[in-house]
Amino acid sequence: MNDVRGRTVAVVGATGAVGIEMVNVLHDRRFPVAELKLFASARSASKKVQTPFGEKTIEEFRPEALKGIDFVLMAVSGDFAKAHAPALAKQGSIVIDNSSAFRYEPEIPLVVPEINASAAIGHNLIANPNCTTAILVMPLWPLHQAFGLKRVIVSSYQAASGAGAEGMAELEDETRKWAGGGKIGNKVFAHPLAFNVIPHIDVFQPNGYTKEEMKVTWESRKIMGLPDLKASCTAVRVPTLRAHAEAVTIETEKPVTPEAAREILRAAPGVKVVDDPASKTYPMPVSASGKYDVEVGRIRESLVFGPNGLDFFCCGDQLLKGAALNAVQIAECLLPGLRKAA
Repeated sequence: MNDVRGRTVAVVGATGAVGIEMVNVLHDRRFPVAELKLFASARSASKKVQTPFGEKTIEEFRPEALKGIDFVLMAVSGDFAKAHAPALAKQGSIVIDNSSAFRYEPEIPLVVPEINASAAIGHNLIANPNCTTAILVMPLWPLHQAFGLKRVIVSSYQAASGAGAEGMAELEDETRKWAGGGKIGNKVFAHPLAFNVIPHIDVFQPNGYTKEEMKVTWESRKIMGLPDLKASCTAVRVPTLRAHAEAVTIETEKPVTPEAAREILRAAPGVKVVDDPASKTYPMPVSASGKYDVEVGRIRESLVFGPNGLDFFCCGDQLLKGAALNAVQIAECLLPGLRKAA
């Protein structure tokens, strides 16, 4: 960071799983916070919480209370973001929104800093990608740069925390009920998640894919600047608490070997090669949870695409690289100088 002048930072949605991680990441990465303000709904207003920045009092969100804030990190619903983010950006704040509200707007950048940090420059409203997409593109981008991507086929195994703190709580409650001989149920998920997998995340689209699955296609194309990339995804909710895993098959323009891919990925920022099957070492949610890097392993030649294809497995903490970490990294990209409102 070249500019160490302290900034005023607001986290909107500060009591949710992503909002809490945003505060932790700001502190862990030593973001130059001169003042931190935390906002949430009326039911959380006046609540005192312990943070790495000391005790803070949650404020009820009021647009006028954010006047003059340098960075606003939003971990709220898409409807809430649509209602407030543009106005906050217009008044001069740099708004980084974690919802899907603006990801597909052509004029609003969708940013993963390791890939397209420059896209954020000159904008006061920036979209954070879907968590599954953010994890996926981390290994895809360096592989594309080296070998070119023709096709991408993904199956995701997404943790309960992808549905927020409520999803995690439901899985924990279900598991305790099952262990005690009780009947498990569901409110957050379409079906009981404990000891189950659910091939249904978000709403189904006319083409038979869910919106979660289409987000991976739409967002990967926009982030990597590959509008014609052939990509499909099957998104599955699994009974883990944290960190999404993805099985990925790619077809490449140029021949690729597993050895060459490992070399490229070892040099890629934000990626950690974890690939020694002989010693039972490969990416897993239990090892990726709480980590900044996306783990990649099980790298092998594709039996379908041969020398122009790879199969691999990756795993990343969707509350971090899939959300909070990526948002803070975007803010870091914009530290050299705050822009005025357009």
